[in-house]
Amino acid sequence: MNMLNSTHRTWRRCSTSLVYAIAVTALFLGIVGTAQAETDAGYGRLITTRAIAINPRTHKVYAVDEGADRVVVTNERTGATHTIKVGMSPIALAVNPRTNRIYVVNANSNSVTVIDGKEDAVIATIKIRAGSNPYVVAADPATNKIYVANTYSDALIVIDGATNTVSRFKTGSADGIIIDPHTNTIFLMTYEDPDIRIVNASTGAMTKVNVGTHLWGMAFNPVTRTLYLGHTGTNNIVELNVQTHAVHIVPVGSIPCSVAVNPRTQMLYAVNYGSQTVSVINLKLNEVVATLPVGSHPQDVAVDEIHNRIYVANVHGNSITAINGATNKIIGAYRTGKNPYALAIDPAAQKVFTANFGEPAITTVNVAQDAAR
Repeated sequence: MNMLNSTHRTWRRCSTSLVYAIAVTALFLGIVGTAQAETDAGYGRLITTRAIAINPRTHKVYAVDEGADRVVVTNERTGATHTIKVGMSPIALAVNPRTNRIYVVNANSNSVTVIDGKEDAVIATIKIRAGSNPYVVAADPATNKIYVANTYSDALIVIDGATNTVSRFKTGSADGIIIDPHTNTIFLMTYEDPDIRIVNASTGAMTKVNVGTHLWGMAFNPVTRTLYLGHTGTNNIVELNVQTHAVHIVPVGSIPCSVAVNPRTQMLYAVNYGSQTVSVINLKLNEVVATLPVGSHPQDVAVDEIHNRIYVANVHGNSITAINGATNKIIGAYRTGKNPYALAIDPAAQKVFTANFGEPAITTVNVAQDAAR
């Protein structure tokens, strides 16, 4: 899932629904009521939960530090941290664990920085057309292709990881991207566009399915081949079968902004930014089976499939909330750095990592004790 705070993106989206966009953006920016006093989270930055990623082979965690134009790297095993200078306003990144390459989207430089994970050194800078405003990135290790979606461009950028050459699919702009490596398929979502785009990654052929505007947050269930989308305008989760294009709606809380699925248990977790809750959806029943209170303005959710634990980043609470997936009970909360907004989990190490707006850029949380709770 991802969320946005940029002024120019706000006005772009207001053209669709002025009153709703202003209300939602105010919440995301933290400028309603007492929230401004609690946080510096929104001061014109783009927000996406693609801001942090782990390479499980090297046990390194990478997070963007947009304000400092750098990526912060933490070694899970040693705890050592260092930084890598990249382009202007790095907003998102993706790791290809097979090649040990990290791809960083620099929004204000209209570029992608390529990092060699062995030395943590920049080995290439790939330019994107000026004014495109690259926003999210995803890597497909199976094909060694990297996909970059842009806010102000009609194209999806395709980078060949072997040569760093660039090609384009004319798909329109996108805020969200998911890859299904088993079928070599790309799913694209845009807040203002009512159509989910299903793209053949081999040919660029595209199918559109209308599910309504004001979508934010997307997850994919490879078992049932279903996309789950947070519909912030109607406070629903939209379930889209990508094979049959059948659509099912599940009502949840206010402003569902992030979703995560546990394919092992067939449970879905929807973060409700406005309600400050998590809706637990049994996908076999297609209904909410629990609604759990979490911290102040939850922004992201991630699932540890192995231990059946769920973690929620509370951007205004400076914390993450832990949930036992077997009992649907809150385990407790952990303190983080200031304004955590994106999560990454290493189930083997039983650690959760947050990308934060404030210092430090990465927080490491040892959650090993959760296994017994």
